[in-house]
Amino acid sequence: RMDVLAQWEAAGTYVVNPPRAMEVAIDKYLASARLASVEIPTPPTHVCQSWQAAVEGFLKLGGDVVVKPLFGGEGRGITRVSAPDLAERAFKMLTQMGAVIYQQQFIPHAGSDLRVLLLGEKAWGMRRRNANDWRTNVSRGATTEPLEPDADTLQLARDAAEAVGAIFAGVDILEGSDGTRYVLEVNAVPGWKAISQTLQVDIAAELLEHIRTAVQRGC
Repeated sequence: RMDVLAQWEAAGTYVVNPPRAMEVAIDKYLASARLASVEIPTPPTHVCQSWQAAVEGFLKLGGDVVVKPLFGGEGRGITRVSAPDLAERAFKMLTQMGAVIYQQQFIPHAGSDLRVLLLGEKAWGMRRRNANDWRTNVSRGATTEPLEPDADTLQLARDAAEAVGAIFAGVDILEGSDGTRYVLEVNAVPGWKAISQTLQVDIAAELLEHIRTAVQRGC
């Protein structure tokens, strides 16, 4: 599918998110590296392929981490680990599977995060809350409420999307207990149903209008 998108783009077809932007966003390590390269705050991260190195990383990150699959979304496969014996067991299992071990320091927070959806110059926001789970994905039972992003939040989201190269992006921002805002992820194939229902905005129509305008301009 990525190859087909690249062929279409090379042939002059307008592609909303360039294939390279999608490849960067899908790869958590590469996305984190891109964000860090432009000094966008992200949770401290450790990536390796051996369980021994992973245990060292676990300790360096404070012994409370979120282990994530390198590829994936909607909170699938994400696990919080805060016990050394469980961490070693988990890392050994991932090593046996030949997986890359990607872990981030757990950031204490108040049970909510922000989703900013960007489409060109337009932006929409919502706050997601989950009283029963530290994960705030709507697919995990989080509730949503409208959010008008302030200037700093909007700029942070735009900088993150630009670092990945995405025109249409869902940027997840976590507010730590110390007030620091961290970009957790930039989604280059963002779901919009939750934010559309929360804000009563037809995001699909907005996207189609964006494409129509871009094509008319010859972009």
